[in-house]
Amino acid sequence: MPKPRRTRRATLALAVALPALAGCAPDVTTTAALPGTDDARPRVVATFTVLADMARVVGGDDVVVTSVTKPGSEIHGYEPTPDDLRRAVGADLLLVNGLGLEDWVERLVDPLGLPTVVLTDGIEPVPISGSEAVNPHAWMSPRVGGHYVRRIAEELAVLDPPRAADYADRAESYAARLDALHAELVGRLRELPRDRRVLVTCEGAFSYLARDAGLEEAYLWPVNAERQGTPRQVAGVVLTVRDRGVPAVFCESTVAPTAQRQVAAETGARFGGTLYVDSLTGPDGPAPTYLDLLRHDVDVIVAGLTGPAA
Repeated sequence: MPKPRRTRRATLALAVALPALAGCAPDVTTTAALPGTDDARPRVVATFTVLADMARVVGGDDVVVTSVTKPGSEIHGYEPTPDDLRRAVGADLLLVNGLGLEDWVERLVDPLGLPTVVLTDGIEPVPISGSEAVNPHAWMSPRVGGHYVRRIAEELAVLDPPRAADYADRAESYAARLDALHAELVGRLRELPRDRRVLVTCEGAFSYLARDAGLEEAYLWPVNAERQGTPRQVAGVVLTVRDRGVPAVFCESTVAPTAQRQVAAETGARFGGTLYVDSLTGPDGPAPTYLDLLRHDVDVIVAGLTGPAA
């Protein structure tokens, strides 16, 4: 259950934490330096834009939602800034993904004492091959996305009991749209020969989507914290693409596609396009919302895999 709001306590902690982060920071002990306090709606902070968008849909106009990171940001290895702390102070709830994605989040939580909810609690994690770690990108499966939005609704209901039914209704409507997108993806992929159902990406961010949609997965590195594939990893992907006749390979928006374009050049596969995972785009981009992100990725993946074999 979320802890009660701690505006004054967080203000004092912030005054101590900011100099430690910034070396020399302005005095932020006055309310003028903090987010507005006149709005009585629950204030929710999410660690990245995908979670913030989920919360905005479920919360509607009844909740004020802020993302720690901006559109286009790389989440792995992110360093919270003094501005991040200012935006988060006094929040009623912090939404995090968990599964090791935001190792930096303690540096945000500890100074402010933010009540925190881990949205992946209760899901079945997918292990990273050859590692004791688990893959954190669970939201990339539309089916698992339904778990996220229902968890958000449950936590908002605790914060704001009079509107619990509204949050639940929005979450169920949202989850139904995610289920429909999952069914569409599975239906479109079913038309492919089984040996062509291989998704090759830079980061191994699609393990949950691949599991739930009946795809095999190959990638240059498991998480973006590594930022590059080893020669052995690249060679393994090249062999997979050649042996399976994979028609297209892909890369995520937050990393350079150089290594994946090398795979394409060596195998005759096409570079099938950019996929979005860790971050939404701005309003004019192809993935301004979570549903848009999934829709874009589904369309790009299906278009790439239905092309001529390499």
